[in-house]
Amino acid sequence: MIRTVPRARAMRRAAAAALASVLAMTVLAGCTSGEAATVDVPALAEGKLPAETVAQMTDMVTRTAAEFGASGAIVGVWVPWSGSWVAGIGTDSTGAEVTTDMSFRAGGVTREMTCDVLFGLAADKVVKLDDSVNTYVVGIPGAAYDGITLQMLCDGTSGIPNVPGALRETNFTTLDRIWQPRELASFGLSRPGRVEPGAAYDGADTGYILLGLALQQASGLSATELIAKYVATPLALPGTALPAPAAAKPAPSPSLGGLYTPVGEGGIRVCEASIDVTESSSSIGFTDSGATSTIADLGRYALALASKSNERTMPDSRFSEPMVVSPDGPSWYAAKGGSIFAGSLIGQAGTAPGYATAAFSDPATGLTIAVVLNNGTGGGDIAQNLAFELADVASKAPAASGQTAPDTGMPWTAAELAQSLTARAMCPQPQG
Repeated sequence: MIRTVPRARAMRRAAAAALASVLAMTVLAGCTSGEAATVDVPALAEGKLPAETVAQMTDMVTRTAAEFGASGAIVGVWVPWSGSWVAGIGTDSTGAEVTTDMSFRAGGVTREMTCDVLFGLAADKVVKLDDSVNTYVVGIPGAAYDGITLQMLCDGTSGIPNVPGALRETNFTTLDRIWQPRELASFGLSRPGRVEPGAAYDGADTGYILLGLALQQASGLSATELIAKYVATPLALPGTALPAPAAAKPAPSPSLGGLYTPVGEGGIRVCEASIDVTESSSSIGFTDSGATSTIADLGRYALALASKSNERTMPDSRFSEPMVVSPDGPSWYAAKGGSIFAGSLIGQAGTAPGYATAAFSDPATGLTIAVVLNNGTGGGDIAQNLAFELADVASKAPAASGQTAPDTGMPWTAAELAQSLTARAMCPQPQG
């Protein structure tokens, strides 16, 4: 059931207002109980972000897109105290102008949605969070799952290695191949390097694939049906789904055409030889990275998750005591419940064939960032770092008339992140 946002929680009301023009929260039907649910959304004071702020962010997006082989991008930035910016930039793989209504593959944000399903099924008493995965998944030796619970899979602490990157690379030659989740997971399960379940964060894609497989078995519903039931319908995300496995574009129309940049001699990516990979099977990502969405839906979803708008699928316990992503990394970068915690932001990022996507929101202020580049070859952290750049600039946006800017900031600077991305650019750009 969606919770009505209390009027006393001023910043979340402001956050919802800032997104209302594109997210249009009203009466949401489809809670698991069959009842309708209402989200309280005050009227939105119209306004766009200052031109100087938009120009700075546009430069960030166009620079990163060029450095990593993307011909186009869609970006949404909602700053409750200042305004919003939603834009399509450049062209897609077909040469068509990018528009903000285009669908694309949501990449790692799928992980959060899969955890929504887990907690929804737990609330419906179909599963328990501490159930062992081998209660539901059969066909792979049981020892592979010893000590691993469904919640560990959601938290990214199963200790199971990732599916090999080489397998995902070769998938670009057979984009229409339909992978079985058990088959895909077996590639990670067979790799060496497993660690004790629950001991550390690993964020393995294998874990989220296994989680989706377990939830299908437990519920008797397909992963597509589960995402619809526990995510898209209750949160009113009309452009969000986990497509059927048959090769297809992210949506019938319109969709953002995605690119892949192949490897040439010497292991160097040949940026001028990028190919169109828009039409592919979602099965290579499944419940780890297979969902599709729109920029409006991603902004809505990021805000809903950060503010825990759905008590059934987003309880406080899901996000309590996050674990640092790396023992050697900063304490402000942690993970729990399928989400990444970066400074004050909560969200996810990652790639799917043709796309690099990120969506983050600040539960205290409502600052929300969503971005997609139409080339995911460079890696999942590209869109994430770009989102963090945008968040740094957006957090400093001046207050609009009658508004008050909160005392907020990020534990990084846009300049630092820009320098880091440029240093590892897949398609280096002329300087000066």
